[in-house]
Order: sequence, then structure tokens, then C-alpha cells
Amino acid sequence: MSGSGAPGPGAAPCRFAHYFVLCGIDAESGLEPDELAVLYKWLQADLHGKSSDTADKTSGENFDQSPLRRTFKSKVLAHYPQNIEWNPFDQDAVNMLCMPKGLSFRTQADNRDPQLHSFIITREDGSRTYGFVLTFYEEVTSKQICTAMQTLYQMHNAEQYSSVCASSSCSMDSLASSIDEGDATSLAKLQRYNSYDISRDTLYVSKCICLITPLPFMQACKKFLIQLYKAVTSQQPPPLPLESYIHNILYEVPLPPPGRSLKFYGVYEPIICQRPGPNELPLSDYPLREVFELLGLENLVQVFTCVLLEMQILLYSQDYQRLMTVAEGITTLLFPFQWQHVYVPILPASLLHFLDAPVPYLMGLQSKEGTDRSKLELPQEANLCFVDIDNHFIELPEEFPQFPNKLEFIQEISEVLLQFGIPPEGNLHCSDSATKLKNLVLSDLVNDKKNGNIPSNALNMYELLKGNETIARLQALAKRTGVTMEKITTPLTEKEKDGKLSCEELELRDYKLNVQLREVFANRFTQMFADYEAFVIQAAPDMESWLTNREQMQNFDKASFLSDQPEPYLPFLSHFIETQMFATFIDNKIISQWEEKDPFLRVFDSRIEKIKLYNVRAPALRTSNYQKCSTLKEAAQSIEQRLMKIDHTAIHPHLLDMKIGQGKYEQGFFPKLQSDVLATGPTNNNRWASRSTTTQRRKDRLRQHSEHIGLDNDLREKYMQEARSLGKNLRQPKLSDLSPAVIAQTNWKFVEGLLKECRMKTKRMLVEKMGHEAVELGHGEANITGLEENTLIASLCDLLERIWSHGLQVKQKENPERGQRNEGKSALWSHLLQYQEREEKQEHSAESPVAVGTERRKSDTGITLPTLRVSLIQDMRHVQNMSEIKTDVGRARAWIRLSLEKKLLSQHLKQLLSNQALAKKLYKRYAFLRCEEEREQFLYHLLSLNAVDYFCFTSVFTTIMIPYRSVIIPIKKLSNAITTSNPWICVSGELGDTGVMQIPKNHLEMTFECQNLGKLTTVQIGHDNSGLLAKWLVDCVMVRNEITGHTYKFPCGRWLGKGVDDGSLERILIGELVSSTSDEELGKQCRTPPQQKSPTVARRLSITSLTGRNTKPNAGQIQEGIGEAVNNIVKHFHKPEKERGSLTILLCGENGLVAALEQVFHHGFKSARIFHKNVFIWDFIEKAVAYFETSDQIGDNEEALLLQRSSCKTFCHYVNAINTAPRNIGKDGKFQILVCLGTRDHLLSQWIPLLAECPPITRMYEENALLRDRMTVNSLIRVLQTLQDFNIILEGSLIKGVDV
Repeated sequence: MSGSGAPGPGAAPCRFAHYFVLCGIDAESGLEPDELAVLYKWLQADLHGKSSDTADKTSGENFDQSPLRRTFKSKVLAHYPQNIEWNPFDQDAVNMLCMPKGLSFRTQADNRDPQLHSFIITREDGSRTYGFVLTFYEEVTSKQICTAMQTLYQMHNAEQYSSVCASSSCSMDSLASSIDEGDATSLAKLQRYNSYDISRDTLYVSKCICLITPLPFMQACKKFLIQLYKAVTSQQPPPLPLESYIHNILYEVPLPPPGRSLKFYGVYEPIICQRPGPNELPLSDYPLREVFELLGLENLVQVFTCVLLEMQILLYSQDYQRLMTVAEGITTLLFPFQWQHVYVPILPASLLHFLDAPVPYLMGLQSKEGTDRSKLELPQEANLCFVDIDNHFIELPEEFPQFPNKLEFIQEISEVLLQFGIPPEGNLHCSDSATKLKNLVLSDLVNDKKNGNIPSNALNMYELLKGNETIARLQALAKRTGVTMEKITTPLTEKEKDGKLSCEELELRDYKLNVQLREVFANRFTQMFADYEAFVIQAAPDMESWLTNREQMQNFDKASFLSDQPEPYLPFLSHFIETQMFATFIDNKIISQWEEKDPFLRVFDSRIEKIKLYNVRAPALRTSNYQKCSTLKEAAQSIEQRLMKIDHTAIHPHLLDMKIGQGKYEQGFFPKLQSDVLATGPTNNNRWASRSTTTQRRKDRLRQHSEHIGLDNDLREKYMQEARSLGKNLRQPKLSDLSPAVIAQTNWKFVEGLLKECRMKTKRMLVEKMGHEAVELGHGEANITGLEENTLIASLCDLLERIWSHGLQVKQKENPERGQRNEGKSALWSHLLQYQEREEKQEHSAESPVAVGTERRKSDTGITLPTLRVSLIQDMRHVQNMSEIKTDVGRARAWIRLSLEKKLLSQHLKQLLSNQALAKKLYKRYAFLRCEEEREQFLYHLLSLNAVDYFCFTSVFTTIMIPYRSVIIPIKKLSNAITTSNPWICVSGELGDTGVMQIPKNHLEMTFECQNLGKLTTVQIGHDNSGLLAKWLVDCVMVRNEITGHTYKFPCGRWLGKGVDDGSLERILIGELVSSTSDEELGKQCRTPPQQKSPTVARRLSITSLTGRNTKPNAGQIQEGIGEAVNNIVKHFHKPEKERGSLTILLCGENGLVAALEQVFHHGFKSARIFHKNVFIWDFIEKAVAYFETSDQIGDNEEALLLQRSSCKTFCHYVNAINTAPRNIGKDGKFQILVCLGTRDHLLSQWIPLLAECPPITRMYEENALLRDRMTVNSLIRVLQTLQDFNIILEGSLIKGVDV
């Protein structure tokens, strides 16, 4: 039956409430154990390694627990209307969420205070429905149920008695566990406390009334339900039958229009609710005051950051309403972003398998009384933020960035909280008694002057807090001393009278606090993303093509956006712009070209426009200066005005056309409602109906418009679901169908989602890293920032942890010493440790199968470099030896980074998973890692990352000690393999150098250990020229990092020795990374532009020996080379500091500035050998210096000559300093130092004209030489002057020992 009897076809979606629901015990079926609660207990027992006997799955009986503490099956007794077309009634889900623990029983000795909680149902399309529930206790009148309870008690007591008799030393723990207060000392006491006697005791059972609404009007629904409850418990019947009030709220109370307030009527008092206007923050009725009191400000900001970064958030509390309040409070603060993943603030027992979900989630789990955090085992904790609400305690994931301007942000929120008298550190005094009082709705229930239902002196504190043991003891003591408790209640009621007066005032304060806190949070995002629109890429011509190509398109220019942000914001923002909530926000922005704007986006954009209007001056570079929110007062005023001045009043409840005699009033019992009058609404049309019909017509037009786009709605939904990633499909588990098939289907979705996420992540990492080649293929931006790369790799680590956590069996207890609770959170590392243990046992008997022989890498000269052993276990040992890493999550991430840098990640994981016996032991059948086809595809996607070079291990762990191996390879055909002199070597990298190390005599290979050098840049090699065979022709030097396997080749091709080549006894060599070429690594050829290296042998010899036999570059090519070399240096300095490569390579590498200037100086150089001796550029430099020093007296008083004289003096000083340096550097090496120093000190552009005009140039250069052409020299000077603005810092190895 549909509830479409509401006025007009469009009226119903505008109703305040969609359903009224009544849940409780079904008298016909009697006492049935709650299967879902039993399942929960069995799962808990399984988690703690207990036998399932203690929680019998089949019968549901648990003799350890008293029958009054057990849970029984509840049922939806009635709901009105039967069904609504646009919001179908899900009976199982509503029953489960109204009574998550099932039915519970009490006697007159127990506390029976009513409890209020709320819940949320998220439909598959993302829309939400809210439920508000009041649970109370009603006397059981069925003799059959009372007799069944007595029978259960007799069985329970018999079981307890036999277990006590069985062992005199039996501890009372198991018995006491069923009792709230654990101070009982004997079986007799236990039985007295926890017994039920049908002749002596009154039995009560829980029942709940619930309103289901489209919007979260929590305060209004709470008041309405409480007034209904008061009507039931009141001594006098309510003014009208209850059906009148329920019919009124279901059919006659509309939703307040945006920006308006509405008054409607409960049983006794009017109720006011308000709705924010179109340009205000969206509706949120949950009190943020409670959230801040429960968590404390510092904790809340940390949890908020985890939610923004889409981690897994698990809320933990005994109180359902606390779970809901914290979940709704935190998601409210996300504006303008919206949580896109699994959202279950109250997780029913039957859905515990969702804690296994390898996707971000925000879930709430009810804690059992007396259960602490250490007993709660969770499948995956590496990325988990655990929030223990009751104990004011949070556990955070490792390595997550802090929220920008966190301290100033906390300070601003503190100021708002203090204005309202709330301590920023939170309120730890939210005791159970205080909570019960609050749930009793303070004075609303205690004092009712209007109808006199409960006289003020009738309710004393003993009655109110009867469940509290301390109060019970006080009562007993008072009776013995002859004092009655009633006498001390009068002052309390006086205080409560005062409380009654300020009830509306307190509510208004809560509304004001809510909106002001939300304004502070929204202001942070408005400031941080004020210019986001400039970076949105809107490439598609229409919506259909955008939806079709969504996955291939870049929607947001992330690199440019990050480069425009203040440095302190980058760690957070680089992670945040990778989240699904940010992607959806940008998608909504793009879709707003063709469709009506998303309401959140509309409000946010209007706020940005407002900011831009106020900031009329030209936009400056973004700064990290903190700007406070300036709209607090006006936001609070708008709410106050709405609540003080009521805009609309709903129809009063009125008598309905009911059958006389039905629904008879009986105090304390909720009457059986007449379903025929509640099934449909009134038939008469009114203003509300016509207004709603207009709204519906507008919605119909919009729907037709979207259909005209040319996309079938199902197809569009499919595209959108795919476009907005995995979490969207899985963001809400379906509560109604919990068959094994559905659970299997859910897990299959997880598996598919993980595979898709892996494919997208690896593709993104490749595209971003492959540089210009990717741009040529049409993949967008070329550059990837170091920061962005680090974010992508951290994201890959998170994905691998989630994959390894999916379908994980209970945590292994075999090796407790390997990882304590605070360490053993990594599912991947746990798997690796168990694999390592098994392999090491096998290693004792036979050589490990992972070794790849001991072949040596052969060179042309026969000198070899031993091949590095490829071993998963060895890489684990490297990580285990790193004392800097303290946790298992950290070790797992370090191992992933190391494997990725070595291009072995896919291979290592394949080897790890090849041990099928271990995989079966650790994982359930449905786990991702046991789905063979998906696992193979996953490993293939990871293999594709071998196409690029990563330094994600080397660049992150900068302080660790690393073993290196170096090999010197001589050219044997022209020289001795070994020199008789004493050779030495010094290796430098981006992070430091080794210092001079002597090479053992008669050895070409050596190993050494030093602190991480980073990427290697230069090697200095030399000898002392002693012995008969001192001259040494070195082909190259090879150096390898023995942990990462990175091998660097430093080409030389020059002689070391006096009287040969340029007479150098030491040379500075520039390195190049050697790409891996083993047979197994087919896909590993590096596509990134190769690093530059030392100039090649051929080029060096052709320039320096001046034989004239090699092909020489022409003047045009030389000038082009200079321009390119200078341009590369300029581009280097225009990159953010963290993204710059090595400046040494740009100066001294193969196409560097030194090589380009050598070409200039060599052009037209007279090449005849003078007395068979090579002539070098340095010879010309020295002749120029000799001329300048002797011609110093010549000149007149003109300023130009004074400047020229100063330049000459500086030039001579630098050359002499290089010549007198205590280094045995050859003539080409000296020229290199001079160019480097001239570049650093911005002197090259002054020196070039001096050299071009000095007399020695005519003797040593042909007439057509570039240096003798005035136009070319002027052009060269202009090009070199572009380097004047840069602060050039030279690597120490280049200018060591030269004092200028």
C-alpha cells in the first residue's frame, strides 16, 4: 500500500516526517533469541580465540549470561504509512537500527530510564534518511512470556550451581561478568541480585517509537517523541488520541522552506524548527557542543584531518547516540566537501564483516561495558583512526600530515568555545548519571506545570538514579539513620525550575555555537581554495563526452595548484587533492556547466565571490598568514531571528474520524493505534500542496532536461559511479538482505574495486613520471613534483596495506614478541615476517632459492662487478636493520619503497604469494589475495612501474648507513691494469661525500660503508704518481649502492699521470645511472630522460689533443650549445627548490656550461703542435694573465678603464689561486674550476671581453675564431648575463682546495 494519499502528487516529498514506526516484542512469537546479537557474540568469541561453545550459534543460549542480560528478537509492530514510493520502507534495516541490541528485559529493581538515539540510512544513490528513536520500558502482561523468563532463570541458576560445585577453586569471574557491579562475593548474592521470580518481580520489556525524516531535525523529533512518551506515562490521558498527533506530523506538517522557521504542535507544547537559507551552511541539528566535550578540541582536529584524508575511522562507544552525534558532527564540518565512502555511524552486529572492508570508512561500533580497547582485534589497523569516545582517547595512523595552520586554527576555535563556556580540552565528567539525566530530557520530563502529569514532588533523585550502586548504598544508609531521601529533593527541583526557564535559551545557544563553529571550519576551506576554479580543467564540449571519457581526463591541474600554495600547506594539500571527496567536488564543478549547481558548491562559490569582492587589490602570491572568520556574528543573528520570529505555523492536531472504543488509554502502555486513519493523509488541497506541486513540476522539467542530454539515466548513473571511484559503490552496506550470497557479492565488489584502484594508481604514477614522453602521447602535464611523487607512493603503500588486510583471518598470536599492540598493525609486514620465518628454517638445509647466482657484470676490459643477489628476505633484513624505524607499518612502507626503487616490487610480492599454504592459513577464501585472476592482474599492474626510475627509498631515509661497492675499470689495451702509485677515491652525492679513501694497492675493487649519499653525482679519483708504472688510463669508475642496487657509471677516458695528457693526477668525474639489463627485467628500460654524465672520451680527446682529425662543430652549433646550457641552468632555478636536480651536471656534464664554453674557446684555436707538445685552452688563459699583470701600468683616467682594470685584477687572482691550489689537477680540470667559480660569482660576462681583446688572442687564434668576432662575443656576454640573478652554490668536490 502506498502512502500517496497526501495532498497532491508532489506534496509528499515535502513532508516533515515520512514514517512513524513502533518496534517491540511480538506477543505471538514470544521469546526468540536475537540471531544477530548471537552472531555478534560468536564473532567476539572467535576474535578472542575462545571456543564457540561459550556462545552457542545454534540455540543462542549462553548460560554464562543471566537471562535479563540476554538480547531477544525484536519486531516492527507497526509503521505508518505502509510505504512511500520515493522512500520505500526497509523493515529489516529499520528494525535493526531502532533496536540494534534487540529486545532487553528489566525488573522493577533495574534502571528503566528512556533512551534516545538516532540513525541514518544511506541509499545506493547517496541520498540519506534519518531516524530518531525513543526506547522505553513497558510492563510485560503476557503470562506466557513471564513464565518463559522464569524457566530460563531456573536453567541459568542450575548451570551456575553445577559449575560452582564442579570446582571449589573456581573463580567468580565468569559469574561476575554478567553483573554490572562486580563486587558480589557469593552465589547466593549473585542469584538475589540477578534473579527473576514471577510471584515477586514485575517484568518490563523494551519498546521504541521512531520517526523517519528526510532531513536531520534532531531537536524537533526528540521533543515530539518525548511528548508522546509523556502522554503514555502520564496519569491522565492526553488531550487528543495519540493518532491525531501522529497523523498531524506525518501528513499535515510540511518541511520548513529554506531560510524559514516552522512551528508545529506536539502533545503538550509547540515545537519550533528552522532551516538555513540557500546561501547559508546546510542544515545540521546535532549539537557540536557535545562532540567537542566528548573528544576535546585537539583530538577532534586530528580526527577531522583523518576524515579529510579518507582514512578508516572507527568510532567506539557504549552509547549509540554518542556514535551518531560524533559521526554527524565531524562530517558536518567537512563543508564544502562530502564523505564519499562507507558511512555507518551505528554498525549492527550482522555487519561486523564490514570492518574488513579495504576501503575508507566511517563506522561506529558499540563497546560492551567493561571491554577495553586491547581486547578489540581489527583486521586492518595500518590506516585506522580509532576513536574511543567514552574514554576521551584516540589512536592515530602513522605518518599523516597536519592540518594547515593547525595551531592558529585551534586557537580560533578555542575562542569560540570559551565564549560559550566550553573548555577546549573537552569535558571528561560526562558520567553515566549525567548522561541518563540528559537522555531523560532534563526538565521537560521532570517538571510539567502545564498539564500536571507528574507532580514536582513525585520524582525524587533515588527513583531517577536507582540503577546507580552508590545511590543505592546511600539510600540504605539513610534508612538506617532514619533520614528520608525525599527531604533533600526539594532544592533540586527548585534548581530544575530554573533550568526549565532557560531550556529554550540553552537550545538557542547550541544553535548559535553550532553555526559559529561551522563558520570557522568553512572559512578555512574558503581561504585555502579561494582560487580553485582557476585550476579546473574544462576540456569536454558536452556532458556526454565528459562522462564517457571521465577516467582518461585530467580535471584539475594539481601540479600548478600545488606550486601556487604556501610551503607549509603542501604536505596536507598534496594528499587531500588525491581524495575522492575532492575529486567529486571538482566533478560537481564541471557538471555545473550543464546542470543545476550542487547546493554545497553553490554556497561555497558564493562565499569565494564575496571574499573576492572585499579583496579588491591585485592578487598577491598565496601566503600562509592565518585569516580569521569574520562572519560569526551575522551567522548567529540569522538563526536567532528565525527562531524568535516564526515564519510558518502548521495545522493543529485535531480529532480524526476514528472508531469509538479502540485505542483505549491505559497508563504506562503505548496503545494499539488505529491503522486505517494513519494509512493515508487528508484529501483536501491546501497552500502547501500547491506549492509542492510547483516544486515537483520544476523537478520534472530538470529531469527531462537531463534526459535530453542524450544519456539514458541508468547509463549516466553507471558512468558517474565509475567516475567517482570505488567507495561510492560500497559506501552503504544494504541492511535488509544479509544472506551469505549478499556478503559474498559485497566482497566481490571489494575485490573488483581494489583491482581498479590499483590499475588507476599505477597508471597515474607512470603518466606523471614519464615526463615529456607522456606529454607527446597526450597525457597532460610533464613535470611531477617531488612532493606529488611522494604522495602517490604513500598512496600506493596505503593501497597495498588495504589489499593485504582484506579477508585477513584473526591476527596471528604465534609471535607476540615480534610486534606489540602499538606495532603490529601492518597486515603486509605480518605476512612477510611469517614468510621470512618459514624460509629461514629451509635455508639451514639448502641454499635459498631466491639467490640469482654470483655472476659478475662484465665490462669490455674484463674487470667485473659482481651481480647483486636478488632476495626478498635480504631486502627485509636491510629494513629490519634500520634502527630509525620503530613500527611494523613503518617497516612495511620502507620495504615497499625499497622494492619499488629496485624495480622488484611485483617480483617480490609474486614470490611472497607463491607460498600458497601460508596464504590459505592467513586469508579467508574470499580475500583479494586468494582470487587468482585478480591477483595476477594486480601484479601485472605493479610490474608496469618498472618502466620508470624511483628514488623513493634513497630520498626518504637520508640518515641510514649504506654499504657501497666501487670498481675502477682501466683501458688495458693502452695502459697498465694496475698502477704502482697509491690511488685514492672520493664519492659525492646529493646528500654528502665519503671524504678521501685510499684504494688498497693492487686492487681495483673496494667496499665501504657511509651515511646515505643520496643520488651519486661525482667521483674524484687520483694518485700520488709514485713508482715506475705511475701513468694510468682509466676508462670509468663504477659505484653501486648495495641496498638499492643502483649502479652509477662515471666515465673518464683520460690519463692520470705527469707528462701525459694534460698532466692531471686527479680528475672529477660526473656520474650516470646505469639502467638494469637482466633477462628477467624486460619491462625495466628507463624512459625518463637520462642523467647527463662526464664528457665522453671522444669529445674530450678531440677538444684537448687538438689533432683536428675528429669532426668539429660549426659556429652555429657552438652558439646553440651555449644557449641550451645556460637555458637549462635558468630552468633549474625556476623550479621549486625540492624539485631541482643536480646543478653539477648542468655545469660540468656532457652538455653542460663548461663543455659549451670549451667549444667556444676551441673554435679557431691554432692546432699545430709546438715542438710536438699539446696546447690547451689553459695555456691561452695563462698567457692572458701574464699580459694583464705586465700591462697593469698602462691606462688613463677614464671610468671604463678603471672597471676593466678591476676585472683584470680579479681574473688574475682567480687563475693564480687555481694554479697554486694544493691539488694535482690538469689543465682541463683547471679550466673547469675557473668556469664554475666565474659562474658562481657572476664574473664570466666580465672576463670574456677581456680575453677577446688581449693581444695573445691574435697569436693563438685564427682570424675566423668566434672569440675574435665582436658580434659573437657581445651575444655570448648577453647570454651569460642571464645567470646574474641566481644564487649558484657549487658542490664542494668541484672547487676543493681553491681559495679565492
